[in-house]
Amino acid sequence: MLLTTPLTEHCAAPLRSGQHVCVGVSPFNSYFSVELITDAARWAMSEFDNFHFFIPDRAAVHTLEALGYEPGRARLKARRQGQYVVNKVCRALGDLGVANPGEHVLDGAALADNACYQKLLAYAHDLFTVNEVFTAHCLDATRWVLDRRLPEGQVPTDEQLRRAVRYFLAELPLFVDTPAITGVESSVFAYHQRVKFLEMLYGRELPWRPNPRQGFVLLRAEEDGEY
Repeated sequence: MLLTTPLTEHCAAPLRSGQHVCVGVSPFNSYFSVELITDAARWAMSEFDNFHFFIPDRAAVHTLEALGYEPGRARLKARRQGQYVVNKVCRALGDLGVANPGEHVLDGAALADNACYQKLLAYAHDLFTVNEVFTAHCLDATRWVLDRRLPEGQVPTDEQLRRAVRYFLAELPLFVDTPAITGVESSVFAYHQRVKFLEMLYGRELPWRPNPRQGFVLLRAEEDGEY
């Protein structure tokens, strides 16, 4: 059984609307088993008019490079892992009777051709460059990601953070305006973890504010326990 919790009060209305959900699936994260993805797909199909799965496969290159992978090896590893995750999602959707499951996947290839996403991504990079407050919060969020991947006792350097932050910036358009990216009126992004940056984003505390019809929902299996 999956439990859902709006991240902030601003996220409740987009969740109630039931128009669209975008489920985030992170590469290199063992949490996303076939069973969990199938449960998430079943939930999305039953509760919403339309849905997508977001898989930041190409963006994973930046995290791998920050962890010390040579660029060519990082691209190959990210591509293989990305395809593995896409296959898992498409298999789950196919098993649930979804026709053309690939149409419900937002991976690097799909977003490369999405003009709205590319415009939002460019804005994210510009804001990161010129706004010190936004920069600091993005780097803090990236530090949280890298801390989980580095050997115990090792802390990320500034160079590692600024390389890996490009992964986080690639996710931001989906947190800010999935409705525009997918052509729907209202949407929620679903993920299993809460991050301080997102609480501030949806609390309207950052220089960039999400579409009022964009929400975020914590989606977790009942046995996961408290966040």
